[in-house]
Amino acid sequence: MWAMHSAAEIVAHQFAEAINAHDVSALCDLMTESHRFVDSLGTVVTGRETMRAGWKAYFGMVPDYAIAIDETFSDGPVVVMVGKAGGSYAPKGVQTAESRWETPAAFRVRVENGMVAEWRVYADNEPIRRLIG
Repeated sequence: MWAMHSAAEIVAHQFAEAINAHDVSALCDLMTESHRFVDSLGTVVTGRETMRAGWKAYFGMVPDYAIAIDETFSDGPVVVMVGKAGGSYAPKGVQTAESRWETPAAFRVRVENGMVAEWRVYADNEPIRRLIG
């Protein structure tokens, strides 16, 4: 399936698949210990264990969060994936049609030694921010 892709692209896509599976253990297994997560507002969160708690909390708030990758570009250890992100804002576990959001998104991934050193998200936060209020 990934035979024509670089090793960095394979890791980036594995990370995206772990996000879609809401598999926090798999995400952490793919992160460097000093992993950096950068959201679309520029907020930086550092550390695998900090991100373990962060992903658990996010999946609790958006229980059907998923990303779709339409295109992938890479240059050495850097991979850019373009697509969309979406889910339902349901902090109390109740998903409704009104709680659903989706936005175009891009993800910049820096891979070091077969692990994700940085996951950077570029997306419009407005759709979910409207729901959060």
